[in-house]
Amino acid sequence: MHRISHLFLAAISLAPSLALTAEPPRDYIASRLATLEPDKVIVYKKIADRELELRLFLPEGWAATDRRPCFHLIHGGGWAGMDPSRMYPFAADFAKRHGMVGISVQYRLYKPGTATVFDCVKDVRSSVRYVRSHAAELGIDPEKIVVSGGSAGGHLAAATALFDEVNEDSDDLAVSCRPDALILLFPVIDTSKEGYGNEKIGERWQELSPVRHVRSGLPPTLTFHGTGDTVTPFAGAKAFHEAMLAAGNRSELDINEGGVHGYLMREESLYEDTMKKSADFLRSLNTLPPDKP
Repeated sequence: MHRISHLFLAAISLAPSLALTAEPPRDYIASRLATLEPDKVIVYKKIADRELELRLFLPEGWAATDRRPCFHLIHGGGWAGMDPSRMYPFAADFAKRHGMVGISVQYRLYKPGTATVFDCVKDVRSSVRYVRSHAAELGIDPEKIVVSGGSAGGHLAAATALFDEVNEDSDDLAVSCRPDALILLFPVIDTSKEGYGNEKIGERWQELSPVRHVRSGLPPTLTFHGTGDTVTPFAGAKAFHEAMLAAGNRSELDINEGGVHGYLMREESLYEDTMKKSADFLRSLNTLPPDKP
Protein backbone atom coordinates (compact mmCIF):
# COMPACT_ATOMS: atom_id res chain seq x y z
CA MET A 1 0.00 0.00 0.00
CA HIS A 2 2.86 2.34 0.87
CA ARG A 3 4.46 1.68 -2.56
CA ILE A 4 1.21 2.54 -4.44
CA SER A 5 0.87 5.83 -2.54
CA HIS A 6 4.47 6.69 -3.27
CA LEU A 7 4.00 6.18 -7.02
CA PHE A 8 0.78 8.18 -6.97
CA LEU A 9 2.49 11.12 -5.26
CA ALA A 10 5.41 10.94 -7.67
CA ALA A 11 3.06 11.15 -10.62
CA ILE A 12 1.36 14.21 -9.14
CA SER A 13 4.69 15.93 -8.54
CA LEU A 14 5.65 15.43 -12.18
CA ALA A 15 2.38 16.80 -13.60
CA PRO A 16 3.17 20.52 -13.22
CA SER A 17 6.55 20.01 -14.87
CA LEU A 18 4.94 18.22 -17.82
CA ALA A 19 2.32 20.94 -18.16
CA LEU A 20 4.97 23.64 -18.29
CA THR A 21 7.04 21.89 -20.92
CA ALA A 22 4.09 21.10 -23.21
CA GLU A 23 3.93 23.66 -26.03
CA PRO A 24 0.53 25.38 -26.16
CA PRO A 25 -1.29 25.57 -29.51
CA ARG A 26 0.01 28.54 -31.47
CA ASP A 27 -2.49 31.09 -32.75
CA TYR A 28 -1.02 34.37 -33.92
CA ILE A 29 -4.41 35.81 -34.80
CA ALA A 30 -5.81 35.25 -31.30
CA SER A 31 -2.75 36.89 -29.75
CA ARG A 32 -3.62 40.20 -31.45
CA LEU A 33 -7.32 40.48 -30.70
CA ALA A 34 -7.01 42.29 -27.35
CA THR A 35 -5.47 45.31 -29.08
CA LEU A 36 -8.00 45.67 -31.91
CA GLU A 37 -11.35 47.45 -31.89
CA PRO A 38 -13.33 48.55 -34.96
CA ASP A 39 -13.61 52.26 -35.73
CA LYS A 40 -17.25 51.99 -36.67
CA VAL A 41 -20.08 49.47 -36.26
CA ILE A 42 -23.02 49.50 -38.67
CA VAL A 43 -26.20 47.40 -38.70
CA TYR A 44 -26.62 46.09 -42.24
CA LYS A 45 -29.59 43.79 -41.76
CA LYS A 46 -32.41 42.99 -39.35
CA ILE A 47 -33.95 39.53 -39.11
CA ALA A 48 -36.92 39.46 -36.72
CA ASP A 49 -35.44 40.96 -33.54
CA ARG A 50 -31.82 40.25 -34.56
CA GLU A 51 -29.47 42.96 -35.83
CA LEU A 52 -26.44 41.92 -37.87
CA GLU A 53 -23.39 44.15 -37.92
CA LEU A 54 -20.48 45.23 -40.06
CA ARG A 55 -17.35 46.01 -38.05
CA LEU A 56 -15.31 48.65 -39.91
CA PHE A 57 -11.60 49.45 -39.68
CA LEU A 58 -10.86 52.77 -41.37
CA PRO A 59 -7.53 53.85 -42.86
CA GLU A 60 -5.72 56.97 -41.76
CA GLY A 61 -7.21 60.07 -43.35
CA TRP A 62 -10.44 58.30 -44.29
CA ALA A 63 -13.39 60.47 -45.31
CA ALA A 64 -16.90 59.45 -46.27
CA THR A 65 -16.34 61.05 -49.66
CA ASP A 66 -13.38 58.77 -50.47
CA ARG A 67 -13.49 55.98 -53.06
CA ARG A 68 -11.25 53.43 -51.39
CA PRO A 69 -11.01 49.70 -52.08
CA CYS A 70 -12.77 47.50 -49.53
CA PHE A 71 -11.53 44.30 -47.88
CA HIS A 72 -14.71 42.48 -46.79
CA LEU A 73 -14.03 39.58 -44.43
CA ILE A 74 -16.07 36.60 -43.24
CA HIS A 75 -15.05 34.48 -40.26
CA GLY A 76 -15.05 30.70 -40.09
CA GLY A 77 -16.07 28.26 -37.39
CA GLY A 78 -17.99 25.63 -39.34
CA TRP A 79 -20.79 28.19 -39.91
CA ALA A 80 -21.66 27.52 -36.26
CA GLY A 81 -19.02 29.26 -34.15
CA MET A 82 -16.58 32.15 -33.70
CA ASP A 83 -17.47 35.79 -34.40
CA PRO A 84 -16.31 38.75 -36.50
CA SER A 85 -13.36 39.50 -34.20
CA ARG A 86 -11.57 36.48 -35.64
CA MET A 87 -10.88 38.48 -38.80
CA TYR A 88 -9.99 41.79 -37.13
CA PRO A 89 -6.22 41.54 -37.80
CA PHE A 90 -6.79 41.17 -41.55
CA ALA A 91 -9.26 44.07 -41.62
CA ALA A 92 -7.03 46.30 -39.48
CA ASP A 93 -3.85 45.53 -41.43
CA PHE A 94 -5.37 46.08 -44.86
CA ALA A 95 -6.74 49.39 -43.60
CA LYS A 96 -3.47 50.54 -42.01
CA ARG A 97 -1.00 49.22 -44.58
CA HIS A 98 -2.93 49.61 -47.81
CA GLY A 99 -5.53 52.31 -47.26
CA MET A 100 -8.48 49.96 -47.69
CA VAL A 101 -11.70 50.01 -45.69
CA GLY A 102 -11.53 46.75 -43.74
CA ILE A 103 -14.86 45.17 -42.80
CA SER A 104 -15.54 42.08 -40.70
CA VAL A 105 -19.04 40.66 -41.10
CA GLN A 106 -21.43 39.25 -38.54
CA TYR A 107 -23.89 36.64 -39.77
CA ARG A 108 -26.42 34.24 -38.29
CA LEU A 109 -24.69 31.11 -37.05
CA TYR A 110 -25.87 27.67 -38.03
CA LYS A 111 -28.08 26.07 -35.41
CA PRO A 112 -30.51 23.24 -36.18
CA GLY A 113 -34.08 24.49 -35.97
CA THR A 114 -32.96 28.13 -35.88
CA ALA A 115 -30.62 28.94 -38.77
CA THR A 116 -29.36 26.92 -41.73
CA VAL A 117 -26.24 27.25 -43.84
CA PHE A 118 -28.55 28.76 -46.46
CA ASP A 119 -29.28 31.56 -43.95
CA CYS A 120 -25.55 32.14 -43.50
CA VAL A 121 -25.22 32.48 -47.28
CA LYS A 122 -28.16 34.88 -47.46
CA ASP A 123 -26.61 37.10 -44.79
CA VAL A 124 -23.20 37.47 -46.39
CA ARG A 125 -24.75 38.17 -49.78
CA SER A 126 -26.86 40.84 -48.08
CA SER A 127 -23.72 42.29 -46.48
CA VAL A 128 -21.99 42.87 -49.82
CA ARG A 129 -25.15 44.41 -51.27
CA TYR A 130 -25.32 46.77 -48.32
CA VAL A 131 -21.71 47.90 -48.77
CA ARG A 132 -22.09 48.40 -52.49
CA SER A 133 -25.36 50.35 -52.16
CA HIS A 134 -23.90 52.51 -49.33
CA ALA A 135 -20.44 52.90 -50.85
CA ALA A 136 -20.85 56.67 -51.26
CA GLU A 137 -21.24 57.16 -47.50
CA LEU A 138 -18.67 54.54 -46.49
CA GLY A 139 -15.87 56.05 -48.58
CA ILE A 140 -15.69 52.89 -50.70
CA ASP A 141 -15.25 52.34 -54.41
CA PRO A 142 -18.18 50.02 -55.31
CA GLU A 143 -16.09 48.51 -58.10
CA LYS A 144 -13.23 47.49 -55.79
CA ILE A 145 -14.84 45.21 -53.23
CA VAL A 146 -12.64 42.26 -52.29
CA VAL A 147 -14.35 39.47 -50.35
CA SER A 148 -12.29 37.09 -48.25
CA GLY A 149 -12.86 34.47 -45.58
CA GLY A 150 -11.33 31.52 -43.79
CA SER A 151 -12.65 27.95 -43.69
CA ALA A 152 -16.47 28.17 -43.60
CA GLY A 153 -15.96 31.91 -44.05
CA GLY A 154 -14.10 31.07 -47.26
CA HIS A 155 -17.16 29.13 -48.38
CA LEU A 156 -19.36 32.13 -47.61
CA ALA A 157 -16.96 34.44 -49.43
CA ALA A 158 -17.24 32.22 -52.52
CA ALA A 159 -21.01 32.19 -52.02
CA THR A 160 -21.19 35.92 -52.72
CA ALA A 161 -20.04 35.17 -56.28
CA LEU A 162 -21.59 31.77 -56.92
CA PHE A 163 -25.02 31.10 -55.48
CA ASP A 164 -27.25 33.46 -57.43
CA GLU A 165 -30.47 31.70 -56.39
CA VAL A 166 -29.87 32.05 -52.64
CA ASN A 167 -31.00 35.51 -51.54
CA GLU A 168 -32.91 37.16 -48.71
CA ASP A 169 -36.44 38.04 -49.80
CA SER A 170 -35.92 41.62 -48.61
CA ASP A 171 -32.73 42.15 -50.67
CA ASP A 172 -32.71 44.45 -53.66
CA LEU A 173 -31.47 42.03 -56.31
CA ALA A 174 -30.72 44.94 -58.63
CA VAL A 175 -27.66 45.52 -56.43
CA SER A 176 -24.99 42.97 -57.25
CA CYS A 177 -23.27 41.07 -54.46
CA ARG A 178 -20.61 39.75 -56.84
CA PRO A 179 -17.20 40.75 -55.47
CA ASP A 180 -14.52 42.22 -57.71
CA ALA A 181 -12.00 39.72 -56.33
CA LEU A 182 -11.96 36.75 -53.97
CA ILE A 183 -9.23 35.74 -51.52
CA LEU A 184 -10.06 32.37 -49.98
CA LEU A 185 -8.22 31.02 -46.93
CA PHE A 186 -8.32 27.21 -46.58
CA PRO A 187 -11.99 27.36 -47.65
CA VAL A 188 -14.83 24.87 -47.46
CA ILE A 189 -15.03 24.45 -51.23
CA ASP A 190 -16.54 20.95 -51.58
CA THR A 191 -19.60 20.09 -49.47
CA SER A 192 -19.84 16.47 -50.60
CA LYS A 193 -19.11 13.69 -48.14
CA GLU A 194 -15.49 13.84 -49.29
CA GLY A 195 -15.31 17.50 -48.31
CA TYR A 196 -16.84 19.33 -45.37
CA GLY A 197 -20.33 20.28 -44.20
CA ASN A 198 -22.41 17.62 -45.90
CA GLU A 199 -24.36 16.69 -42.78
CA LYS A 200 -24.98 20.31 -41.77
CA ILE A 201 -26.36 21.28 -45.17
CA GLY A 202 -28.30 18.08 -45.76
CA GLU A 203 -29.91 16.81 -48.93
CA ARG A 204 -29.51 20.13 -50.74
CA TRP A 205 -25.73 20.15 -50.29
CA GLN A 206 -25.04 20.36 -54.03
CA GLU A 207 -26.72 23.79 -54.12
CA LEU A 208 -24.03 25.11 -51.76
CA SER A 209 -20.95 23.30 -53.05
CA PRO A 210 -18.67 25.89 -54.71
CA VAL A 211 -16.70 23.35 -56.74
CA ARG A 212 -19.97 22.37 -58.49
CA HIS A 213 -20.92 25.94 -59.40
CA VAL A 214 -17.85 27.13 -61.27
CA ARG A 215 -18.65 28.90 -64.51
CA SER A 216 -17.12 31.56 -66.71
CA GLY A 217 -17.20 35.18 -65.62
CA LEU A 218 -16.33 34.63 -61.95
CA PRO A 219 -14.11 37.12 -60.07
CA PRO A 220 -10.32 36.68 -60.04
CA THR A 221 -9.57 34.35 -57.13
CA LEU A 222 -6.55 33.65 -54.95
CA THR A 223 -6.82 30.57 -52.75
CA PHE A 224 -4.48 29.60 -49.89
CA HIS A 225 -4.59 25.96 -48.83
CA GLY A 226 -2.38 23.40 -47.11
CA THR A 227 -1.82 19.88 -48.39
CA GLY A 228 -2.10 18.51 -44.85
CA ASP A 229 -5.60 19.92 -44.27
CA THR A 230 -7.88 17.11 -43.10
CA VAL A 231 -10.82 19.39 -42.21
CA THR A 232 -11.38 21.00 -45.61
CA PRO A 233 -9.35 18.61 -47.76
CA PHE A 234 -6.81 20.05 -50.17
CA ALA A 235 -8.28 17.99 -53.03
CA GLY A 236 -11.32 20.29 -53.06
CA ALA A 237 -9.20 23.43 -53.42
CA LYS A 238 -7.22 21.83 -56.24
CA ALA A 239 -10.41 20.76 -58.06
CA PHE A 240 -11.90 24.24 -57.67
CA HIS A 241 -8.74 25.90 -59.01
CA GLU A 242 -8.62 23.60 -62.02
CA ALA A 243 -12.32 24.14 -62.74
CA MET A 244 -11.82 27.92 -62.55
CA LEU A 245 -8.99 27.78 -65.07
CA ALA A 246 -10.96 25.48 -67.37
CA ALA A 247 -13.83 27.98 -67.32
CA GLY A 248 -11.49 30.77 -68.37
CA ASN A 249 -11.38 32.52 -65.00
CA ARG A 250 -8.28 33.86 -63.32
CA SER A 251 -7.36 31.60 -60.42
CA GLU A 252 -4.22 31.27 -58.33
CA LEU A 253 -3.64 28.50 -55.80
CA ASP A 254 -0.98 29.11 -53.15
CA ILE A 255 -0.01 25.71 -51.76
CA ASN A 256 1.53 25.20 -48.34
CA GLU A 257 3.15 21.76 -48.29
CA GLY A 258 1.94 19.89 -45.23
CA GLY A 259 -0.07 22.86 -43.99
CA VAL A 260 -2.90 21.87 -41.66
CA HIS A 261 -6.26 23.58 -41.37
CA GLY A 262 -5.82 27.21 -40.35
CA TYR A 263 -2.03 27.09 -40.79
CA LEU A 264 -1.66 30.70 -41.92
CA MET A 265 -3.41 32.04 -38.82
CA ARG A 266 -1.14 30.20 -36.40
CA GLU A 267 2.25 31.78 -37.03
CA GLU A 268 3.17 35.39 -37.70
CA SER A 269 5.52 34.52 -40.56
CA LEU A 270 2.80 32.57 -42.38
CA TYR A 271 0.28 35.34 -41.79
CA GLU A 272 2.71 37.95 -43.14
CA ASP A 273 3.40 35.80 -46.18
CA THR A 274 -0.35 35.63 -46.82
CA MET A 275 -0.70 39.38 -46.43
CA LYS A 276 2.13 40.08 -48.89
CA LYS A 277 0.86 37.65 -51.52
CA SER A 278 -2.69 38.99 -51.14
CA ALA A 279 -1.52 42.58 -51.60
CA ASP A 280 0.55 41.58 -54.65
CA PHE A 281 -2.51 39.85 -56.12
CA LEU A 282 -4.64 42.96 -55.58
CA ARG A 283 -1.97 45.16 -57.15
CA SER A 284 -2.01 42.93 -60.22
CA LEU A 285 -5.75 43.68 -60.51
CA ASN A 286 -5.20 47.42 -60.00
CA THR A 287 -7.29 47.17 -56.84
CA LEU A 288 -4.26 48.56 -55.02
CA PRO A 289 -1.94 51.05 -56.71
CA PRO A 290 1.49 49.66 -57.62
CA ASP A 291 3.36 52.14 -55.44
CA LYS A 292 1.71 51.03 -52.20
CA PRO A 293 4.28 49.44 -49.85
